[in-house]
Amino acid sequence: MATTARKTSKRASNKQFDNDQLTTFYKDMLLIRRFEEKAGQLYGMGLIGGFCHLYIGQEAVVVGIQHELETGKDSVITGYRDHGHMLATGMDPDGVMAELTGREGGYSKGKGGSMHMFSTETRFFGGHGIVAAQVALGAGLAFAHKYNDDGGIAVAYYGDGAANQGQVAETMNMASLWQLPILFVCENNRYAMGTSTERAAAVTDYAARGKPYGIPGARVDGMDVEAMATEVGKAIKHVRSGKGPFVLEAMTYRYRGHSMSDPAKYRTKEEVQKYRTEQDPIERLREKLLGDGIADEAALKAIDKDVKAVVAKSADFAQSSPEPSPDELYTDVTIAAA
Repeated sequence: MATTARKTSKRASNKQFDNDQLTTFYKDMLLIRRFEEKAGQLYGMGLIGGFCHLYIGQEAVVVGIQHELETGKDSVITGYRDHGHMLATGMDPDGVMAELTGREGGYSKGKGGSMHMFSTETRFFGGHGIVAAQVALGAGLAFAHKYNDDGGIAVAYYGDGAANQGQVAETMNMASLWQLPILFVCENNRYAMGTSTERAAAVTDYAARGKPYGIPGARVDGMDVEAMATEVGKAIKHVRSGKGPFVLEAMTYRYRGHSMSDPAKYRTKEEVQKYRTEQDPIERLREKLLGDGIADEAALKAIDKDVKAVVAKSADFAQSSPEPSPDELYTDVTIAAA
């Protein structure tokens, strides 16, 4: 059942999040924002190579969802715009930044980089460079949860561009047929690389893509962390209760280009600025914290200071960590006999 952002936000206000939860939302989103800003700086300095896709602007989506998951029990998998998901699942910023810079102290020992790292400890399974490939793998994770009867669910994130890949439809069909415990999350940031949703899809209601397979769905304001957490709570209840998959479309927006090499000339500066000034997820929550007397300016500045210290430490750790030894090329790899 698709809903407008306005209606969803109104419903979200009916769910009470306590002050600690709201403050945690703020800290977690701010950590992702500051981390990505630092990653952008390091990329500009030549310390991060290859592709690098920043999550700036979309922080409310993953923070709202992760709040409703059970850490260490539920599985998460996503595409290549993945740094925010890593941090939200509890991965150490030091290890994430070290991996971005290709260092030995990274989660994949410097061999995965921005798009290919994972953490079995937090049940984060990547980080995948092939568009939509993670969705089918997410169904595999969901199948494992069902097979092992461990009560866990899988969350598979993908973008509006990936939503048009055939394997997404195939996966939805199979997930519904087998009633797999999977939450499909379409992060609709309006542009598949440089192509707007209107030019890429005949029907842009991605929340309804599961309907032909009997999968319910909902559209939510992905720039509002409270709205995300509220709607996700309902979706996860559906999935965890054994009723099968659910499709959630998060309407969000990325402020930077598709990747660091993208000048994003396909959209106007006015459009980007409008989202930054009117819908920024961090600013919206900041205004609520101040307006409701949950925190004052001094407290929020202290949070920002602490977050910046964590990010600065991660950058220092990354730059001080050695590059992997050439011998590392042969670890974690099975070499077939001649």
